Amino acid sequence: MKPFVHLHLHTAYSLLDGACRIDPLMDEVANLGMPAVAMTDHGVMYGSVEFYKAAKAKGIKPIIGCESYITPGDMHDRDPKVPRNHLVLLATNTAGYKNLSHLTSKAHLEGFYYKPRIDKELLAAHSEGLIGLSACLHGEVTAHLVEGNMTAATESANQYADILGKDNFFLEVMDHGIAEQRQANKLMHELSRKTGLPIVATNDVHYL
Repeated sequence: MKPFVHLHLHTAYSLLDGACRIDPLMDEVANLGMPAVAMTDHGVMYGSVEFYKAAKAKGIKPIIGCESYITPGDMHDRDPKVPRNHLVLLATNTAGYKNLSHLTSKAHLEGFYYKPRIDKELLAAHSEGLIGLSACLHGEVTAHLVEGNMTAATESANQYADILGKDNFFLEVMDHGIAEQRQANKLMHELSRKTGLPIVATNDVHYL
């Protein structure tokens, strides 16, 4: 049996949202025998250095990431009606870390409107070394599936696969006992068969 690794996890650096303090997190990951763990805080990378050092000290592989806010339009637009979808991005190497840092900085300096936002054009220009996950109910693909719109979900999934590379975009399934999630999960398997995109199980961790 392959070990389970959390790829969608919020530390206390997801301010007013995540409750996982980094040292206790690493203790728990080690106790559970998990070889690696990801940090995907909402729109920020504040905890990256602390997370990396704490993981290394425990012999755990740190996966640096971010649950980015991405707008379907231009991130410079200030239209309150435009959604801020979620997209999990994970760095696979040094180039990916640099690109993720660049995206996060641009999101704050140029795309900030209530939240630090990027857009698909910026993502496409800085996608090297990044893996994308479709995120939670606020992810673009998942939101379409909750609405029962397979056509729009397929279009969105294929667009992210084109930007990141087909081997670098994964469809997330998670189950927190929410009816909409279970509905999306059923359709996510259909979407996977339709697009050929792989599925990954996550848990959208916010507390230990």
